[in-house]
Amino acid sequence: MKPTTMSQLRQWKQAQRKFATITAYDFSFAKLFADEGIGVLLVGDSLGMTVQGHDSTLPVTVQDIAYHTRAVRRGAPNCLLLADLPFMSYATPEQTFANSAELMRAGANMVKLEGGRWLADTVKMLTERAVPVCGHLGLTPQSVNIFGGYKIQGRDEAAAQTLFDDAVALEAAGAQLLVLECVPVALAKRITEALTIPVIGIGAGNVTDGQILVMHDAFGITGGHIPKFAKNFLTGTGDMRAAVRQYISEVESGTYPGEEHSFH
Repeated sequence: MKPTTMSQLRQWKQAQRKFATITAYDFSFAKLFADEGIGVLLVGDSLGMTVQGHDSTLPVTVQDIAYHTRAVRRGAPNCLLLADLPFMSYATPEQTFANSAELMRAGANMVKLEGGRWLADTVKMLTERAVPVCGHLGLTPQSVNIFGGYKIQGRDEAAAQTLFDDAVALEAAGAQLLVLECVPVALAKRITEALTIPVIGIGAGNVTDGQILVMHDAFGITGGHIPKFAKNFLTGTGDMRAAVRQYISEVESGTYPGEEHSFH
């Protein structure tokens, strides 16, 4: 597989070609995903829950993310690889620069951080220092204690306008990608159409440029709560590789996520 690049993702957006992405945490699954045609992977701080067994993403460290980023990079050398900056790892410019450098040296092509327009200066400073940034809006899991749980965001008019303004501000600051998590379909559509950068949805309907799932959700091996937006692609295929191909096919055709996976 040829390397996946940001210019390619921008071309796909312009051509209205949807693309599938997924989280990965180790060499074997990263290689499997790349072999089956997924060109964008995320080493998410979701590993705190899926791999480490915590009840939130908050205990995850930069060193944890760097360790898994190195493993994923070895398995998928040509994928566009995003790595999460975990909780409180970008509180000051000095922290942000040092931690971003560690993740980029571990093999990431881009760092992802959670937050709105208050991060504009951070995004601008990272971009000026050759660190590409992916923003993350909506349900931002690092803010679980502020939200009081994992809840849909942007449901009323004022909250929706705040999220829209945040998205525009992040793009203006230099963000090259945006993840929208658990927002109403109409808001996701409005943001996706307003931005020139690709928008990746999770629980944001089928109106975004790309989709991402936590790999454990995509294969029905999540312990405990199953998110409304998740679909088990192993059901009906019975084979991991076939399940990945099914996921890609349904995202590209727009059949996933369906109405039953979306919020209004």
